[in-house]
Amino acid sequence: MSETKSALPRQIADAYVDELIALDPVTGTYLGVAESSSRLPDYSPAGQEAVAELARTTLARLDEAERLPGADSDAERRCARLLRERLTAELAMHDAEEHLRAVGNMHTPGHSVRHAFTLTPSETEEDWAAIVERLRAVPAAYAGYRASLELGLERKLFAAPRPTGVFVEQLTEWADTGEGRGWFEDFAVAGPDALRTELDEAARAATASVAELRDWMRDVYAPAVEGAPNVVGRERYARTSRHFNGTDLDLDEAYAYGWAEFHRLYAEMVKEAEKILPGARTPWAALKHLDEHGRHIEGVEETRQWLQDLMDRAIADLDGTHFELAEPVRNVESRIAPPGSAAAPYYTEPSEDFSRPGRTWLPTMGATRFPVYDLVSTWYHEGVPGHHLQLAQWTYVADRLSRYQATVGIVSANAEGWALYAERLMDELGYLTDAEQRLGYLDAQMMRALRVIVDIGMHLELEIPADSPFHPGERWTPGLAEEFFVAHNSRPADFVASELTRYLTMPGQAIGYKLGERVWLLGRERARERHGDSFDLKAWHMAALSLGSLGLDDLLEELSQL
Repeated sequence: MSETKSALPRQIADAYVDELIALDPVTGTYLGVAESSSRLPDYSPAGQEAVAELARTTLARLDEAERLPGADSDAERRCARLLRERLTAELAMHDAEEHLRAVGNMHTPGHSVRHAFTLTPSETEEDWAAIVERLRAVPAAYAGYRASLELGLERKLFAAPRPTGVFVEQLTEWADTGEGRGWFEDFAVAGPDALRTELDEAARAATASVAELRDWMRDVYAPAVEGAPNVVGRERYARTSRHFNGTDLDLDEAYAYGWAEFHRLYAEMVKEAEKILPGARTPWAALKHLDEHGRHIEGVEETRQWLQDLMDRAIADLDGTHFELAEPVRNVESRIAPPGSAAAPYYTEPSEDFSRPGRTWLPTMGATRFPVYDLVSTWYHEGVPGHHLQLAQWTYVADRLSRYQATVGIVSANAEGWALYAERLMDELGYLTDAEQRLGYLDAQMMRALRVIVDIGMHLELEIPADSPFHPGERWTPGLAEEFFVAHNSRPADFVASELTRYLTMPGQAIGYKLGERVWLLGRERARERHGDSFDLKAWHMAALSLGSLGLDDLLEELSQL
């Protein structure tokens, strides 16, 4: 590690980021570090142990740093609490050897390798020369990942069968996107003629390694994990939910909260659906009616531009009234997600110098016609005032925080909770008075309540309560969870299938949306009570967005004091 003698917690945290980037160039690419562009991480057991050892060393240095004069300031204290909580949670995952069964439809090493290329600079010939080297590194990265999975098989640490099958399908699509070319070959087409031979050779080798991994996953790994449970049980779930939420949850209370939100939202949806389709049997019948007869946008590029315009309007309306946005934060781009992505839209934060702006990504899943009701609140969530305003603001104030708090220390439930709060804020501010858009917003909120119910319910195999409209008294299974989700959500079957696979891939992540939103709302309520009539929502928003990352326990405490 770089020299950190007599360093305070924020210096310890930033030294950790420097060392992590050296071990994990994908993280470097997310942050916009040019030197990372030619490399990929070592996903082998040894490579992942090196990351864990860095965390252990950093925690020991943090112990020393917290004893120094000045370590008790608010800035140092917040950073120290985050760093300790995050590294402890990550080490718990590592020590339980979760990395030896990291298989699923998103956020695995297999996905990180490919996704890194979508963020790698590609403007100049020099950029593309680095991409050639990164392409040449793909086979070794996938070989290291496979070595970790092989060790997992030896130790009988099995991934769930369903996510395994989906991952094989994704690898198949990456290996041949059409006309006998793989995703990496399609990506390399945009490179300069001067590097054409090197790009094509490296891309073909990368594609061959994808096909090789796919064949092994299909022929060796999938048969080996056949019959393994798709759910993780209470002990593993407690560990993974801690990792994603930054708190030790009362899982039974959270499950009950999910049901309370289900009933509240259903009552609101019934009222809104009546405005669209009087006498509709369910709110989802009204949404199905909108699929045919509601407002739509035709064309993929037209939809991308429409979403860009939506975010630009939101920035223009909210800046100066409910937020104070620095010029770099005002820039956000709408993009179309590459083929082979999971079904859910997503956001990627800006590089540290804002040379790469924050971006929202729409997976089309082959569609060319998109209903407006399903887009508006989703882009308030992914873009403005959701993920983009929070994560870009963290980047903007990183010099006042620490690099760690603004980037790699992100807690999923904090960010997803803010984004869901942002959807609700737009409803509170009157942006969702149109019946179609408001029903779509409520449907999106309902989806997040369903996530709490089915994610906790199926992994812990809990009983469905007596007041449920669906199979009361039975125990959750993934099959029942998928049936319940389909019946109480507007998303198509392929989206729901992707969602359920996601929950089996990342247990405890999906619950952070509603549980995080609850913390943001409660923190605002407590701050309002403290200030009374002098409470300034715009000032609170900007102070809250400038805190940097925090786990849910610490977030509630800090928000309440603003």
